[in-house]
Amino acid sequence: MNQNWETTAAWQELLAGLDELQASFLEGDRAVTTETGVVNGYRMLGTILGIGLDIYLYPEKSRPVWVDTVTPFRRDRRWGGDNTDAAYAFAIFDPDRTYRIWGTRNDSAYFSVTVYNEPSPGAWSDKVIGVVNDADLEFDDAGNFSFYLGARKPEGYDGPWIQFTPDTAAALTRDYQADPLTGKPVEWHIECLDEPDPIVRSDAATAQALRSTLSWMRTMFMIVPMTIKERVDEDRLGLGHETPDGVNMVAEPYRVPDFNFGWSATDATYCFGSYDLEADEALVLTYTPPNSFRFWNFMPWTEYMAGHNAADGKTSLNNHTAVKNSDGSITIVVARTQLDHPNAVTTLDNQRGMLAFRWFLADEVPEKPVVELVKTGDAPTALT
Repeated sequence: MNQNWETTAAWQELLAGLDELQASFLEGDRAVTTETGVVNGYRMLGTILGIGLDIYLYPEKSRPVWVDTVTPFRRDRRWGGDNTDAAYAFAIFDPDRTYRIWGTRNDSAYFSVTVYNEPSPGAWSDKVIGVVNDADLEFDDAGNFSFYLGARKPEGYDGPWIQFTPDTAAALTRDYQADPLTGKPVEWHIECLDEPDPIVRSDAATAQALRSTLSWMRTMFMIVPMTIKERVDEDRLGLGHETPDGVNMVAEPYRVPDFNFGWSATDATYCFGSYDLEADEALVLTYTPPNSFRFWNFMPWTEYMAGHNAADGKTSLNNHTAVKNSDGSITIVVARTQLDHPNAVTTLDNQRGMLAFRWFLADEVPEKPVVELVKTGDAPTALT
């Protein structure tokens, strides 16, 4: 084999890296112990490899396109704290160029574009450059919108604008639907206003893209799989997020700061928890929503921070589907099977994983949900 090409060396590093990442869930103190855990580990490897290549190897900064990173309908896009109600798309930027984003809101309950930095090639973002959400936009009668972002604001333009910094790297769209099975998602478009570069596929750039992909994958597998019962002092899910100290509980809800790890949304408030349920156990969570918000939802993840497709079962709740108690609170029942409560969700027989609440544009941080572990036969079946 000709080893003179840098791309060849980078490809061999990627193949060796896949073996290394495989070991992270098969060996050591984070080894998974169930058949589902092992199988989900390999599925996550395939998912993260595909997304890594999509965001590092194939894009052209002067010819941007939106790449699906999370959808309610693709099993190879369930990862990284996904959501059954949401579709996310990704595009990369040249910080010296200017771009236009436009589209049609359709049935979206909340949508936004968040621009992130990249501290070094393949490194996860640690800073939000800017956010535009639907509350910032003007719409015509058909629900169409448009705004700009980049290095130079177009002359005479006074609408929503994100000013790029030298470390600007990419953007992530968020589109949350009340019901993804019936709602029509946002139609997204993007263009670069500057003359495009020639398409040149060099050895050096391709090698860097492969190495960036591996670096990005390694960071993901620093977080997953999560050791749910045997949590240690080093909270790997931390990395910018607040997580519980034990199992079958949740941490304090919190707002996301501008400087944060990964692709978080700064107009969001999060609350994370964990679960480890026997077949005859359920978690009962009760909380009161904020006074004002645009959208909230809840769902359980696997040990790999992955959910399920929208049609697989009732695996999530949001403010359109959840039913309130008489005092305005929400009771959620989580079990491995589908129970009878109006707000019951199922893990689809997954034993261990994480719990996630999101609130967008909330006027206050909610109080921490109350969590109780019960037998499935003792779980509530009606509202209070």
